[in-house]
Amino acid sequence: MQEKTRLDTARIRAARRVIDPVFLDTPLYRCEALEHDLACTVSIKLETANPVRSFKARGTEVVASRLADNASRAVVCASAGNLGQALAWSGRGRGLDVTVVASRFATVAKLDRIRALGARLELVDGDHELARERAAAIARYDGIRLVEDSLDIETCEGAATIGLELVDTAPSFDTVLIALGGGALATGIGHVVKAFAPEVEVICVQPLGAPAMTRSWHQRRVVTTDLIDTIADGVAGRRPIPAVLDDLLLVADDAVVVEEASIIAGMRMLLDRAGLVVEPSAALGIAAILEDRDRFAGRHVVTIVCGSNVDVDAYHRWVGAARVDGF
Repeated sequence: MQEKTRLDTARIRAARRVIDPVFLDTPLYRCEALEHDLACTVSIKLETANPVRSFKARGTEVVASRLADNASRAVVCASAGNLGQALAWSGRGRGLDVTVVASRFATVAKLDRIRALGARLELVDGDHELARERAAAIARYDGIRLVEDSLDIETCEGAATIGLELVDTAPSFDTVLIALGGGALATGIGHVVKAFAPEVEVICVQPLGAPAMTRSWHQRRVVTTDLIDTIADGVAGRRPIPAVLDDLLLVADDAVVVEEASIIAGMRMLLDRAGLVVEPSAALGIAAILEDRDRFAGRHVVTIVCGSNVDVDAYHRWVGAARVDGF
């Protein structure tokens, strides 16, 4: 394991100066309506209140700002949907030629939005890992910039600006729950929180059906999985990136997995109690509290609501399902 993180606090502060303000200073508020059911104080950091409805544009804004000064103005990424939308939005504003590779099984609403934002979309007959391989091949063949979420430090340091807003403006909190997929969000926020509020517990949350990074964190080495079985497509990876795991090991206090039923219950609770329509990945923090109320009882928890790009029909099927744990 590396001894030093790849992230740099000065660069994170500089990132705020190149990110479009529309993505900065997102709402942060205590949501008392959630607290009776969860038995703890809950604050929400709402990363859906922006033009791409997820936190990903904080990172793509940093990427695009640097590419705008390069001779080559073409870029490609693999995406389950949110990164592709964000890169398309940031690239469009800076005159970049953006290609997004995604699984044809990705959420239709996300794919439609990528096209609407002007990016070229290529679909593969496989999961996100196959899309990553195809995007890398396009980058090599065309000689263009490959954006790899979580590996590219801009994606982590862009996400880390959320951490700055937490430590600069939040009332006293003792726990932050962060959705864990590739690791950009968790390593970015975790880095800032541990730098400026080291007493705060950083807990990463992943679906039981896509547990590769959580298993890797616990075993302190990269653990891959063969299959993914989760509705939380935004965090559904099988092959953790070693450098990202190293960063995560330096800042995360714990990593937990949650059941699909708890994710759905969290989505329902955020709708019924907070008026928020969120995608499954954004409900992971609430799901973690639902599964272990005793652990969080009496604490002040901040959860990052990280995306709301969800297929409407699927959403209705999920939140209309049987209630979980009496909720």
